[in-house]
Amino acid sequence: MADPRVEKLAQVIVGYSVAVRPGDKVVIEGDSLAEPLLKAVYVEALKAGGHPLMRVTLPGMEDLFFKHASDEQLQHVPEPLKLTTQTYDVRIAVGGADNTRALTNVDPARMVLHQQARTEMMKVFMKRSAAGELRWTYVIFPTNAYAQDAEMSLGEYEDFVYRACLPDLDDPVGYWRRFSERQQKVVEWLKGKEWLHVVGPGTDLRVGISGRSFVNCDGKYNMPDGEVFTGPVEDSVEGHAFFSYPAIYGGREVTGVRLWFEKGRVVKATADKNEDFLRQTLDTDQGSRFVGEFAIGTNEGIDRATREILFDEKINGSFHMALGAGYPETGSRNESVVHWDMVSDLRRGGEIRADGQLLYRDGRFAIDF
Repeated sequence: MADPRVEKLAQVIVGYSVAVRPGDKVVIEGDSLAEPLLKAVYVEALKAGGHPLMRVTLPGMEDLFFKHASDEQLQHVPEPLKLTTQTYDVRIAVGGADNTRALTNVDPARMVLHQQARTEMMKVFMKRSAAGELRWTYVIFPTNAYAQDAEMSLGEYEDFVYRACLPDLDDPVGYWRRFSERQQKVVEWLKGKEWLHVVGPGTDLRVGISGRSFVNCDGKYNMPDGEVFTGPVEDSVEGHAFFSYPAIYGGREVTGVRLWFEKGRVVKATADKNEDFLRQTLDTDQGSRFVGEFAIGTNEGIDRATREILFDEKINGSFHMALGAGYPETGSRNESVVHWDMVSDLRRGGEIRADGQLLYRDGRFAIDF
């Protein structure tokens, strides 16, 4: 029997997250294992009057690509991919992995070469998104691969995913609108602040935010959502940080990441696992050693790490930073093909101060918003 939560989630994605309008050109991308949600999203896009284009990937295709592609093929960017990035109104991406570790043994240099070729397309994506010309969202469909990473049964993981996305099954859109109003108060409080000071286990960071805007993440670009973020002043980050949760990028899991910053740049990086991959990725381009994003996680339905960044970066009581590309709408000018989120728990002895005022302690806002 079909899970009614799939249809409900599709309605939220199409009607709220990207708000498809009549005449919108909509590209829907996803893995074939996400078929139930892909079909439901397709139907909702049609109902909304959009013109959906479906791009579905078969299991194992990415692994085959990196195994057999020449350097020329690694650097080739298909014209249809450029076209949808440059001209489509909406992009809906649905993850449905059959193996989240398929790329673990790929030479990092080949992955970097592939990423570098997409630098210009990433710039176009970021600029169109900031200008409101491209509305996009990313969601995952629960599969056994994600459930195994999270150390749950598939049924448990399905409940976890839908609880995070649809906290109020009777009125999911109403929930996210109320969530948005509450979180906007945090954004307003942070306006005009110049510095953040983050202290936690293995972490002591100063982050410059003068002239930068915070963004209220309320279910538009990700589903589930739950964070407030900004783009730090590029040369401002000073100190060191320890990321207590696994940092996963391109299918590689890097654990025990420790970074040291001087004038905004990572000057030293270590990890307990896959340190070489960490360092190679940091050397992808000129912007990959700088911070493009600083954020506080606020989704109360996400209380544990699952090795899926869509959820982990929104853990209530955490902060995360993304190395590489920043979002222009925050004022960030950092450009990179890399955008690597790394998450740290602040629930045990962490705090964040803004211009000396206590904002956050032990994973909770210290101010009543």
